[in-house]
Amino acid sequence: MDPEDLTARARIRDAAMRHFGEHGYERATIRGIAETAGVSPGLVRHHFGSKEGLREACDAYLIKTVRRLNEEAREFRAPREPGIMAAGRAEARPYLPYLARALVEGSAAPLFDEMVRLSEEWLAEGDRARPDPPASDLRTRAAVGTAMALSISVLHQHVSRAIGVDVFSPEGDLLLARALIDIYSHPLMSLEDAALARAALGITDDKSGGPR
Repeated sequence: MDPEDLTARARIRDAAMRHFGEHGYERATIRGIAETAGVSPGLVRHHFGSKEGLREACDAYLIKTVRRLNEEAREFRAPREPGIMAAGRAEARPYLPYLARALVEGSAAPLFDEMVRLSEEWLAEGDRARPDPPASDLRTRAAVGTAMALSISVLHQHVSRAIGVDVFSPEGDLLLARALIDIYSHPLMSLEDAALARAALGITDDKSGGPR
């Protein structure tokens, strides 16, 4: 456990994530956050300076958490250690409402950029094992893939309604994980169909696999 998580600073941070996620940045107040954290508004300002400073601290904490979970995922890969992966998803679950609201409001840019960077690392590793060269650059694929993954958080109410269970609940998380595994392991388009689609768009591939 991070020693910070035992402090009043951590309680304030978690309370801020809850308020920012439920009410949005503009409607959340220092006083309301302080009340939820069980501290005085003055202590909130002492630790973070302002509401903007508090939001920056929330983003910094999530970046730190994402990096750690990414490192754990690299070290303990499913199916060898499925419990590790499930524990990581469970740890991140309480922060998803905050992340969804922040993305809709156009903030959380540092966090998004860090997730893109981490995605690039995974894609680069996967590219080395691909039978076909990628037809799009690494950065673009990482950015699009990150946006697609985060869309579950932004659209969680619609996804939950469609599957009949709260996607942020343990049951919903399991359904989501099973669906993602199936989607990622079974491409929707064959290599031949992909080549036809690129040709229809007027995209030709050079010998290195890059579009031109």
